[in-house]
Parts: sequence; C-alpha cells; structure tokens
Amino acid sequence: MHAHSARIELSPHCSLDSHQARLFFASLCAGCLGIAGFLALRGFWPVLPFAGLEMLGLSIALRLSMQRRHELQTILVSDDEIHVRLAGKHQRVADVMFPRHWAQVKLHRAFTPSHPSRLTIESRGRVCEVGQFLTEGERRALAAQLRSLIGCIGESPPLPADGDDRRRQVT
Repeated sequence: MHAHSARIELSPHCSLDSHQARLFFASLCAGCLGIAGFLALRGFWPVLPFAGLEMLGLSIALRLSMQRRHELQTILVSDDEIHVRLAGKHQRVADVMFPRHWAQVKLHRAFTPSHPSRLTIESRGRVCEVGQFLTEGERRALAAQLRSLIGCIGESPPLPADGDDRRRQVT
C-alpha cells in the first residue's frame, strides 16, 4: 500500500446463510407441493407439474442469489493510480488500474425509472463499473465519496494521511 491511500470495499448484502436458505426453500417446497398434492388428489392433477416447475425456478433463483454473496469489489486510490479489484467465489479475479490524474467518476442515469443508474470509473477509453449491487442511495453516496478522492480529470485532491485509511463496506 502507498504512503497515502484510501481503500473502499464493497460486497452485497446477503442476510441468509446456507443453512437458513435450505430451511427457507424446504418450507416453501413443503407448503407449495403439499397444496399441489392435495389438489392433485382432488382431481386437479395439472397443478402438480406447474408447482414443481415453480420450485425449480425458485431453487435456481435462490442459488444464484446465494452465489452473489461472495462478490467483493475493492477500490484502492493511491497518489498515482486507482486499482479496482472485482472478485467472486467462482469468478476469475479482474484487476483494473487507472492513472489517478486522468480518471473520472461518472454516475450514468438510467434510461427508465425502473432501472438503476450505473457508476463507472473511466480513463482514456477504459471503463470499469462498480457497485452494481448497491441501492440507488448507496450508489450516489459512493459516487460522491469517489469524486472527493479522485477529483476531475487533471486534478488529484489530497488523500488521507497514513492511519486515516477510509474503509466502506456495504454488507
């Protein structure tokens, strides 16, 4: 780490652990398939395959959500450069570096109100999106924090001194 630097760590909020997710899924399966089984015994047998498909869809969505909890984005701003590290449990680690003096932070508005904005760090035609999993308010706060650390193109504001290492973890 450089003499003056700021470090920001971002990770998605995931309130369930693996055991709780299994219990949640088992309780939904028991309820849904129990009702579907009862209706199948009453002669409404087409309900049963659709209930099974629903549980299959839910299991896929739950698995994807649980895998996402291992994502970690680390932004290290030093005197000379910005180092962005994007990592996940089963994903390859991606490291992106930008010269601090030529980098800029952009918060791109969404095309429609129902879509989130995009927060990017850009320099010389290269773009790295960060904080995709943050809420809109958290993304705006992160953009303001990054702008205060990085500045505009051609300016490099002073970084916090040693021991004043900024950390922000969204969990």
